[in-house]
Amino acid sequence: MIVSRLVGGLGNQMFQYAAGRALALRRGVEFRIDRRAFLDYKTHAFGMACFQVELNEAPPHLLPNPPAEGRVQRWFRKFLPTPLKVFAENSFPFDAHVLALLDNTYLDGYWQTEKYFCDFADVIRADFTVRHAPSEANHRWLDEIARTHSVSLHIRRGDYVSSPSAATVHGVCDLSYYERALAHIHIATGIDPVLYVFSDDLDWVAANLKLPFQMNLVRDNDSSTNYEDLRLMTACRHHIIANSSFSWWGAWMDGRRDSITVAPVRWFAGDTPDARDLVPQRWVRQ
Repeated sequence: MIVSRLVGGLGNQMFQYAAGRALALRRGVEFRIDRRAFLDYKTHAFGMACFQVELNEAPPHLLPNPPAEGRVQRWFRKFLPTPLKVFAENSFPFDAHVLALLDNTYLDGYWQTEKYFCDFADVIRADFTVRHAPSEANHRWLDEIARTHSVSLHIRRGDYVSSPSAATVHGVCDLSYYERALAHIHIATGIDPVLYVFSDDLDWVAANLKLPFQMNLVRDNDSSTNYEDLRLMTACRHHIIANSSFSWWGAWMDGRRDSITVAPVRWFAGDTPDARDLVPQRWVRQ
C-alpha cells in the first residue's frame, strides 16, 4: 500500500495525490490517502471529492502521524517504527529516489513537479475528470471557449497579498508579465486571442489589467466550486498561468500537444525554494 498525506489548497492536494497514485501504479499496489490534516486545517478545505476518481482512505491504525503534528515533529517521526515507512520531502526539486520507493510507503510532502507522475499522465488526467456536470453558466462558458481562440489567464492574489508571510515567500506576478506572456502567444499563433480571466480578486483585475484583446472575466464560481474554474481553464486552447499550483493544473490537464503554456520565470519571490523542476520544460517562461 502507498499512502499520500493530503493538505493545502486543491492544487497542492492534486500534486500529493498524483505522486502517490503514480508510485502505487509503478509498484502494482493499492493506493490510499490520508486526509486527517483537514480536521484542524482552517486555510483550505478538502477538495478532491469533486473528481471522478474513487478516493480510498487509509486505515487509521496504519497511519504514522497525528493530524496536528508540525514539521519538526514529522522529521523526528521518520526515525520511529511504523507499519508504513515514512518518506518525507527533503527539498523542493525533484528527488529521483521517490520513483523507486517500495510498497508500504507513506508520502509526506508537496511533490510539485510532473516528474513524479508524468509516466502515468493519462491516468492522472482521467482521475482528475470533474465528477459533476457543469452548471448552466459554466456550460455557456465551455461552449464559448470551444468556439474561440481561447487563452486562460490566471491572476493569483488573495493571501499572496493579504498575508505578509505568503507575500514574502510567493509574491505576485506583475502586470508586465501578463503583457509579455500574451505577446508571446499572439506572435506564436498569429491569431488574436480571446482571454478568459480567472482570479480570486476579479474586481482588482477589472480595474488594473488592460490588455489589447477581448477579455472575459469569469465570475460564476467561488471557492466551493473552484473545480469549475479548473475545468474551464483546461478547456482553453492556450494558457497564461500565475505562480499558483491551481493554474498549473489548469494548464497541465490540457494534454494537447499544440497548446502553449506561459509561466513566470520566477515562481517564488526569493531565491528559495528552488523551483527548477516545477515548470515543465516544454512550457515557455516569461
